[in-house]
Amino acid sequence: MTPITLRRHPMLLTPESARVIVRPFIPSSTHRITTIIGRAFSLSEEETVQNLQSVLAEFDTRHLDIETPLLANYEKVVSHIFTQRPLSRARKLLIGALFSGEYALESAALFNPSLVPHPDQSDVPAGGLRFIMSLRATGEGHVSSIEFRTGLIAPEGDIRLDPVSRFVTAPGILPNPSYRKTAFIVKLHELGFDNGHTSAVMEPLGDPFTRSELNQSLHRIRRETRPITQDLDNALKCIQWLADSNYEMSFAPELAMSERIIFPVSTNESNGIEDARFVRLVEDDGSVMYYATYTAYNGHAILPQLIETQDFLHFRVLTLNGTAVQNKGMALFPRRIDGSYMMLSRQDDENLFIMHSDNPHFWCDSKVLLRPAELWESVKIGNCGSPIETEAGWLVLTHGVGPMRKYSIGAALLDLHDPSIVIGRLREPLIAPEGTGREGYVPNVVYSCGSLLHGRDLILPFAMSDRATTIATIPLDELLAALKS
Repeated sequence: MTPITLRRHPMLLTPESARVIVRPFIPSSTHRITTIIGRAFSLSEEETVQNLQSVLAEFDTRHLDIETPLLANYEKVVSHIFTQRPLSRARKLLIGALFSGEYALESAALFNPSLVPHPDQSDVPAGGLRFIMSLRATGEGHVSSIEFRTGLIAPEGDIRLDPVSRFVTAPGILPNPSYRKTAFIVKLHELGFDNGHTSAVMEPLGDPFTRSELNQSLHRIRRETRPITQDLDNALKCIQWLADSNYEMSFAPELAMSERIIFPVSTNESNGIEDARFVRLVEDDGSVMYYATYTAYNGHAILPQLIETQDFLHFRVLTLNGTAVQNKGMALFPRRIDGSYMMLSRQDDENLFIMHSDNPHFWCDSKVLLRPAELWESVKIGNCGSPIETEAGWLVLTHGVGPMRKYSIGAALLDLHDPSIVIGRLREPLIAPEGTGREGYVPNVVYSCGSLLHGRDLILPFAMSDRATTIATIPLDELLAALKS
């Protein structure tokens, strides 16, 4: 194969331990919680104010707003407070601080990027493109979250990243989100809880229904049903768990993109939000929605999830439904094909599959698209983000795992009208681990979650050894020629 030109841009996104958020730090023992609260109550009001001022003097400058999360963590233990006397704001904040700790979001790694065009292209020079990069940030305990960066591709192809704020802020979680009834019921059926108990909860609800309406229905069933059997208790807990897994969140519009962090919220994400693959999907009527598939991990099991946003300020997080979304590595096509949504996936931890659906939340039918063919991908293959439309066909970047668990990036070309037809694929890797890029948290890995086209160039961000991220540019014509040959 004729070598393909690879231009590496002089930028390296590395982990920054100083970017921290405030997390709950609450013991599991009720006795310990009440003991700590008791020590806080032993202080006079003057001592409380003095101690709070000391805490704020040390930590306030590390956060845009430290008092809001401190009060939120106070509310998490308020049920253990043994007095009904009103507390001063200072005492609430100090108690909140006793049950809080800082978490360095990206202290271990900043990797697995994806690129999409920014929804705001105002004031961009002709021929340029403003973009958003999502990144997987990993800190203590290998808990992963989603961070964002912005930048500009100049008309001549140079790439500039915008300055990164030292501050990071988690979104506000909407207390009363809405749910789509059909999707909710289908997921209950997949989980094996489509029975009389769940029907009794769901039937009175409208479409859509809110969390408060669901809670009222759950409370009614618990109140009216006797005895409370184990089957009923399990069904109600499953409904509660599913509602917790589908939520909405929003950021204040004044926050810079690099200050926004999507951190695990539900219990199924307790060990991380992994490998978000963002795509800008354009519907047949011209409307635009940004989707991201990601893997929720709780330390024991994975759950494929979907993010929806139009502006990167308000996000909906939803469970994916169907028998074909039980594994990792799903990537949506950026538009419908013959009226159907299309998605790549990996069903068996070995091969790359393709599937279609009339709804982006339901996926059942899948078939093998690519199997390992070369030694460098002989262990398993997957995708490196959503397919990219070209005049020659759908360009799919792949990752292949070979000897010594070495991850390399390859490419394939699919028919434009029937993407289940493979036109060609590279026999040699497009990018392989090399030099210092081989060393990191997980050595010998290059990986991407999404690229984009700029003119006749492929802009490919990729992570090196699950630690740091860089960007390369590849001439599209050279890549297509290699794939078609």
